[in-house]
Amino acid sequence: MPPTVKLSSGKKVINCYHANIGACNGCDLEVFNLLSACLQKKKNLDIKLVRSAKSADILLASGSLSRSVLKKIKDLKESISGSKTIIAIGTCAIDGGPWRNSFNVVGGIDKALNVNCFVPGCPPTPDAILQGIELALGAKKKQFSSHVYKEK
Repeated sequence: MPPTVKLSSGKKVINCYHANIGACNGCDLEVFNLLSACLQKKKNLDIKLVRSAKSADILLASGSLSRSVLKKIKDLKESISGSKTIIAIGTCAIDGGPWRNSFNVVGGIDKALNVNCFVPGCPPTPDAILQGIELALGAKKKQFSSHVYKEK
């Protein structure tokens, strides 16, 4: 379990590093929706983005792993310690998404990093991402409700 810092109000602060490795930004928007929801709802969990992966407790990865990004992901892997929690967000990060059969896509992020939790969806809702974080931290049992975005 990653270390957490307690504030005077009893909140747990979790430092996250968000890595977009080739996503369409749908998952990224949902991550930012989660962060703004955590700020507004004043929950017991406070999620903050940090600038470097070295100072993060959790790595949030979105997007499919392409051959051109593989070297940068290996550099990212060297910069994080083995005890970091890694969460794959969205269908693309899990298996390559709609581009999984493309010539330049290797697959999901688990081909390069040891993933602790997979959050399904295209894009997953902020609640699903929060469930994934809680599941990776061991604060919640496995229970996901799938959500598929449909245009109106």
